[in-house]
Amino acid sequence: MVTFHTNYCEIISKIFADKAPVTVESFLNYCRAGFYEKTIFHLVINSFMIYGDRIKPGMNQKSTQAAIKKEANNGLKNTISTLAMARTNDPHSATEQFFINVADNDFLNFRSKNTQDWGYCVFGEVFAGMDVVDKIKGVKTCHSGMHQNVPLEDVVIKSVTVNE
Repeated sequence: MVTFHTNYCEIISKIFADKAPVTVESFLNYCRAGFYEKTIFHLVINSFMIYGDRIKPGMNQKSTQAAIKKEANNGLKNTISTLAMARTNDPHSATEQFFINVADNDFLNFRSKNTQDWGYCVFGEVFAGMDVVDKIKGVKTCHSGMHQNVPLEDVVIKSVTVNE
């Protein structure tokens, strides 16, 4: 279990190490190192997802570790309440960027091992605190520089606890 302590309250997630071992190990390493501490959910789209990563208030960024092998072909689907790893167009470019699906996003699921259909690796699910996710997905957003759908008021991950 992983608990995100936010300025909106706690989001508790169960993690699927058996289905996405490389992804989970990388994510937990970031969590244990305090990487997500004082970062923000900087992309919020009410009918899609809320996105967390290395962005700090003021849209400042932290450095990340090397990218990991994509495990999107693990049989898990991008359904409401699941956590998934974000990536660039390169299927094996995921680092620390994760999102919580706030809708069933079938188009993000693995279909085949090519760049367009590789999908996004689901590695966890919200166990408790979906009401908090629902509050976050409903915040007012704006443009901030080149970024869109940025909350007007920071949604801060104050800390993350790994419950082993």
